[in-house]
Amino acid sequence: MLECLTVFLGFISVLLFCAFCSRRRKDGEPPLIKGWIPFVGKALEFRKNSQQFLSQLQQEHGDIFTVLIAGRYITFIMNPFLYPSVIKHGKQLDFHKFSDSAASRTFGYPPVQSSLFPGMSDSIQRSYTLLQGSALDLLTFSMMGNLQQVLRCRFLSSEESGSDGHWQEAELYEFCKCVMFQATFNTLYGHSANLCLDQLREDIEKFDGIFPLLMARVPIALLGKTKEIREKLIRFFYPQRMAEWRAPCQFIQTRMDLFQQYDTLQDRDKAAHHFAMLWAAVGNTIPAAFWCLYHLISCPEALEAVRAEIINVVGEKNMKLIFEEDITITRQQLEQMVNLESSINESFRLSSVSMNIRIVQEDFCLRLDAQNSINLRKDDIVALYPQSTHLDPEIYDQPQRFQFDRFVEDGREKTDFYKCGQKVRYYRMPFGSGATQCPGRFFAMNELKQFVCAALLMCEMQLPENQQEAMLDNSRAGLGIMPPVNPITFKYRTKKTGANMKREQ
Repeated sequence: MLECLTVFLGFISVLLFCAFCSRRRKDGEPPLIKGWIPFVGKALEFRKNSQQFLSQLQQEHGDIFTVLIAGRYITFIMNPFLYPSVIKHGKQLDFHKFSDSAASRTFGYPPVQSSLFPGMSDSIQRSYTLLQGSALDLLTFSMMGNLQQVLRCRFLSSEESGSDGHWQEAELYEFCKCVMFQATFNTLYGHSANLCLDQLREDIEKFDGIFPLLMARVPIALLGKTKEIREKLIRFFYPQRMAEWRAPCQFIQTRMDLFQQYDTLQDRDKAAHHFAMLWAAVGNTIPAAFWCLYHLISCPEALEAVRAEIINVVGEKNMKLIFEEDITITRQQLEQMVNLESSINESFRLSSVSMNIRIVQEDFCLRLDAQNSINLRKDDIVALYPQSTHLDPEIYDQPQRFQFDRFVEDGREKTDFYKCGQKVRYYRMPFGSGATQCPGRFFAMNELKQFVCAALLMCEMQLPENQQEAMLDNSRAGLGIMPPVNPITFKYRTKKTGANMKREQ
């Protein structure tokens, strides 16, 4: 009993010491919100509902304030008109060092920005050009073929196991995970008869479930079997094993060749880099695919308009051929589908809960505009929180509603949005901003379009009546596209089956 009392008093003493010695606001700094739990601060409130939490703080403290979250002091800039002043400060506000440190800690490889690997960071950045421009044409062609093979196998096998071509049922997020994971892996890393992608996907999902805690700097040793799962994932990508895979894309082959140039990079480190790249390729794209498809099949008007646009661009002939052979949809054809692109962007707007962050490199005064300037401390985080813009009723009418053509005007992409009569430059930011934008955003956007195209060309889809709406999993706030927190059932029937049934009737 005495020992328990001693431990309890010691714990209270530590809390009181931390509270007494904790940070205090200085002149010129934003309002400071720390919470009463040392280190943790306001992390629990942020994780529960980040948008509601930050909106409340904005009402109480204005557009700029600093919050203690999981040991880091984060200064939030909530006014979209102040974003450009943050984005242009590349010297005092940096992202790359933080990203390198966080990624190396999370995925288990040594920091790239190290004297051990001279020039590697710049070479990796240059390799991302292979996900853009003309190099994207070959990736687009490969992804379209892989998607059709995966969907054809899934739909036809379920059709054969069904009864007389009746509607089949499946869980929508599981469907998106299976299809997008395999098609993306095959497009990037190639094919091999010995690959067990279902097990790889399951292991990636287990790791991904712990990812928010790793990003919050919780030691991996405290997270159960996470380290064991990570090591298993890393072993999957050892160089001798990857050498057996057929036809990896040019981007992955370039990274393999680059890593081979560094004797200081161990095989395990090379494998960890490839594991990290696969996670980056599917971690946000899979939930994005879910929300795109979910919103479309939830809205008959949107589904009809997007399907008609796809058929108009692709052609009736190709629609009929898709179950017999691979059809091609080029990057140029995808760019013609303005309603489809708008639907995807609208899904991003409703499901993206990412933070755009910068690390303060030195104590300095950040001038935001003629009326606003703030003092910042070295190693603090400055964060833009785009969801507050995405859901701003002054910028978007009925912001909680899915409107498939919200980003279309006169048959072209709409880019003019206003708040208080002033044009908003950064009105939609699912891929980040400035020099820190996701380098794979063009490939991601293309594969989402292709996924919707192939699925809608092959299938009729419906949601059962009286089903609860899909809700966002807010536990991943700040980390990208939120997955659904509740299961969603959908019904599907292949167009081939539908045509056969009409002939029989």
